[in-house]
Amino acid sequence: MTLADPIGSRLLVTAGGLLGAAGVALSAAAAHRGGAFTGTAASFLLMHAPVFLAIGLADANRWLRMASLVLLVGLLLFAGDLLARDFWGSRLFPMSAPIGGTLLIAGWLAIAASALARPRS
Repeated sequence: MTLADPIGSRLLVTAGGLLGAAGVALSAAAAHRGGAFTGTAASFLLMHAPVFLAIGLADANRWLRMASLVLLVGLLLFAGDLLARDFWGSRLFPMSAPIGGTLLIAGWLAIAASALARPRS
């Protein structure tokens, strides 16, 4: 599977849908159960879900698709660590939130840089 094929597109759309659903469910959990970390994780999931939908549905270049994977890994690490703190009482693993946050920043910068990539002729 490459990111340029329809399976890569379906993967990103699936990720967007699952992240959106998880964000809504976690927002409800935060409202009913409490947990500042859960609310923050829910917000991050909801704000990033449309990115994966857009990239998956667009005729995105390879750089943009690679950037979206960096963004996805960063999001899973960052939100996963926050949720582990609220639900398990401990971190996902040491430095998971900072690594995830750094990957989120790198993913967004890579998305910006992908606009500069030359289209294949």
